[in-house]
Amino acid sequence: MRVHICAVGRLRSGPEKSLIDDYLTRFDRTGRALGLGPARVVEVEDKKNLGMSAEADLLRKALPKGALICTLDERGKLLSSPDFAGKMADWRDSGRQDLALIIGGADGIDSSLRAEADFSISFGKMVWPHMLVRVMLAEQIYRAATILSGSPYHRT
Repeated sequence: MRVHICAVGRLRSGPEKSLIDDYLTRFDRTGRALGLGPARVVEVEDKKNLGMSAEADLLRKALPKGALICTLDERGKLLSSPDFAGKMADWRDSGRQDLALIIGGADGIDSSLRAEADFSISFGKMVWPHMLVRVMLAEQIYRAATILSGSPYHRT
């Protein structure tokens, strides 16, 4: 199952991008034997500043056809890392070819796109900078692969 992190905004070179690249490279190596990956980041940008609705339209265009859509949203479900790994395994085992994990812009994800999602995850009640959420999500994707592979990376 291919993994697509679809996010609003462009991430410039810097520590966040380095971390994301590192975690996704690790995920690709670990996930390959598990039927997970590759992972990629798809960025969209509302250059005209038309708002969340325009961002939602750009995100929709970036989604692979037939992808399972999972939003990252403060109203989403709180999952432990093992639960997230289990979700990824379930989605893979159900025959899904693509998983699209959506990160909205500074104002979040438009309600119409949230309504189209198959699932929604929350990283807690706190609001996180959307660029930092990319790093946290990339690490959790890698962690999920290590949990599924039985690696000691994840310690409980």
